[in-house]
Amino acid sequence: MSKRVVRSSKYRHVFGQAVKADQCYDDIRISQMTWDSNFCSVNPKFVAMIVDASGGGAFMVLPLSKTGRIDMSYPTVCGHTGPVLDIEFCPHNDNIIASGSEDCSVMIWEIPDSGLVSPLTDPVVKLEGHCRRVGTLSWHPTAHNVLMSAACDNVIILWNVARGEAAVRIDIHPDLIYSACWNRDGSRILTACKDKTLRVIDPRKGTVIHEKEKTHEGSRPIRAVFMSDGKILSTGFSRMSERQVALWDPKNFGEPLTLQELDTSSGVLLPFYDPDTGVVYLCGKGDSSIRYFEVTDEAPYVHYLSMYSSKESQKGMGYMPKRGLEVNKCEIARFYKLHERKCEPIIMTVPRKSDLFQEDLYPDTIGPEPSVEADEWFEGKNAPPILISLKDGFTSTTKAKEFKVHKSLLKTTSSGAGSQQNESGEVSSLQAELKELKVAMEQLTKRVSQLENK
Repeated sequence: MSKRVVRSSKYRHVFGQAVKADQCYDDIRISQMTWDSNFCSVNPKFVAMIVDASGGGAFMVLPLSKTGRIDMSYPTVCGHTGPVLDIEFCPHNDNIIASGSEDCSVMIWEIPDSGLVSPLTDPVVKLEGHCRRVGTLSWHPTAHNVLMSAACDNVIILWNVARGEAAVRIDIHPDLIYSACWNRDGSRILTACKDKTLRVIDPRKGTVIHEKEKTHEGSRPIRAVFMSDGKILSTGFSRMSERQVALWDPKNFGEPLTLQELDTSSGVLLPFYDPDTGVVYLCGKGDSSIRYFEVTDEAPYVHYLSMYSSKESQKGMGYMPKRGLEVNKCEIARFYKLHERKCEPIIMTVPRKSDLFQEDLYPDTIGPEPSVEADEWFEGKNAPPILISLKDGFTSTTKAKEFKVHKSLLKTTSSGAGSQQNESGEVSSLQAELKELKVAMEQLTKRVSQLENK
C-alpha cells in the first residue's frame, strides 16, 4: 500500500476569520443593482462602497477607522445621474477614486484625508466618451494617471486622466465585455467577452495579440486575470452550468493547463490574485464562502488550499493592497465583504508561532510610487512596478503622488469646457458669502436675546 504524499506548501493552513462586530461598518444600504462588479474598493486609508441612492447614483467613502454604526445622514459621493456600477481607488494616490455609472460617464474624485464632511457632487475630472453604461474600471498598475474603462457599448477607452482626454479607443469586441484587467507592468490588457473569447490586447495599438475562443462553454459571465508569469486564470461556467476555474498559457492557447469544476452555484466567481504568494481567492457573488488556491509551475498548477465559510451571502467584495496589511500578525490578505446592510472585514492569516517578521511570507511588494508618467507611457515606455519592503510595516517615505490636473485642458462640467473663473472672482464671491453669513448670524443673535428677555 503506497503512502499518499501531501504537497508541502506554507499556505496550506491559511485560515480566514471575520473581525468582531464592533470592527464592522454597520447600517449601510448596499446597492441593489444586479451588476457583477466588486461594489467595493479599499486602500490603507479608506473603504468605499456603492450604496442605494434615490434619483441618481452614489457611493460612500469611509476612513478605515470609522467602524461601528454609520449614521443615515453620513455624506456620500453623489455626482452621477444614474446608478454607480464600479469604483476603484487609484494605486498611486490613496485619496483619488474613479467611478463608472449608468449615466455613461466616468468621474474622478478627490477624498479629503479625514473623510467627507458634506456630500461630494463635483468631480475633479469628468470623462465622457462612452455611449452606454460604464461597468468596468481599472487603473494602470505602473503609469501615473492612466485609467481604463469598459462599457456596454463594447468599447474600451484608455484615459489620460490629468489631461481629461481619451487617449486610446479600442473597439474590437463584438459583444459585452465582462472583465478587463492589466498585466503586472501594464504592457498588456486581458479581456473576457460575452462571445466566450479571452483576448490579450496591445493597449496602445488596440490590436489582439492572442485570443482563445470558447474558454468556458456556459453562457454565464467569464472573469479572467493575469498571473505574474504571464499565464491567465479564468473563471466561468460549463454547458451544464457548473462553475469552473481554468489556467491558460497564452503562447499555447489550444488547451487549458488545467480546468477544474467546482460546484453548480449560479454566482459569478470574482478572482483576486496575490502575485507575492501565488494564491488566488475566488469569491462568488451571492455565495457565503471564499475559496482559495495556490498557483504553481507543477501540475495540476492550480492547487486547492481551503475555504472560508460563513452564514451570510456576499453582495460584493473589496481587496486590500498588500501595503495595508498587518505584517506582525502574519496577515496575507484582507477582504471587505458586503452584506445587505453592512461591510465586514475578513482576515486571512498564516498560523506562525514566531513574532518575528516572516520574510518568506512578505517578499518586496508593489508600492504606491508610479514608475512612469502618463504621457511617457502612451508614447511607448513600459516600466516594471517599483517595489517596497514590508519589514517595518509599510510607512510612506514619499509624499503621496500629487494628483495634478491641467485645468485648461479639462471639461469638468457636463456642459463642456466652461470658462474658468479667475481667482479674484472666486475671492469676491467668498467675501460676499461671508458677509451674508455675518448678517444672518447677527439676526439670529438678536432673536435669541429677544426670546431670553420674554
